Amino acid sequence: MGIGDVYEVTVGDCTDVHYVDVGMYGVAEYGPVYIIDAERPALVDTGTGARHETILSAMESVGIAPEELEVIAATHVHLDHAGGAGYLAEDCPNATVYVHESGKRHLVDPERLWEGTKHAVGDQIEFYGKPIPVAEDRIETLTDGDVIDLGDHSLEVLHAPGHAPHQVVFYDPVVDGVFTADAAGIYSPSTDEMHVTTPPVNFTLDQALDDVAMLQDLDPEILMFGHFGAAETGDKLEVYTEILPEWVAEVERKREELDDDEAVIDYFVERADTDTWGERKGRAEMRLNVRGVLVALDNREE
Repeated sequence: MGIGDVYEVTVGDCTDVHYVDVGMYGVAEYGPVYIIDAERPALVDTGTGARHETILSAMESVGIAPEELEVIAATHVHLDHAGGAGYLAEDCPNATVYVHESGKRHLVDPERLWEGTKHAVGDQIEFYGKPIPVAEDRIETLTDGDVIDLGDHSLEVLHAPGHAPHQVVFYDPVVDGVFTADAAGIYSPSTDEMHVTTPPVNFTLDQALDDVAMLQDLDPEILMFGHFGAAETGDKLEVYTEILPEWVAEVERKREELDDDEAVIDYFVERADTDTWGERKGRAEMRLNVRGVLVALDNREE
């Protein structure tokens, strides 16, 4: 697997779904954008915007011209998932951008989200590309239970606010697959391992576990991860329900022991997994996840 490569989803009975590795943070196997070659062609998520040309090239390889794209479906407005929405809306003039109702304002005016992201990710911001606005009349808002009709496919909208209040997942009953955003954690296809994702400032453990339980009740054959790629569901959701609370409890114990949040962060960063995405991204990912848990613990105490 490599940056810029386009893959067809062949898991189960899936048809018409591809994804491109956009090379998010300069590493492979972290940031996919999904392409649905339906009667109404669609993208699920957009990446950061730094490499939106990669997405256009991937669409071309699938056989979709920019003017043929009709749907840009954002799972949530974090900039690693929707940062390219404005660029792709410009490039694809007939596409409507779909987003949860609480996220619309951030697409229309992304400045506040941009500033918050810079604060959260530090020097990793160099990999983003500053987002540009999406015209309000190009946006359709979503809420739980809505359906995006793609003709021979559909995207059923399920609210999943444990990662962020504006997060949804999309279920395509034709392929029995879910575009999971960050609700099912992070999957590494090279190692077949699950990883947590707990960034600040909106992660909440109880709601995140409720989101996973919702996915378990849905019982899809395929999970199409926001990080990274498509895989058979198997026991991945069960694994995530185990490792997520264990991770939160581990950070909480270390905070009680050290009584200094920066020391807690440093402790875990020094032990970060650097094999999966390299040292720089591995350490940055760990820093973000620890901060998210610490914020969630503070919010729980209020």
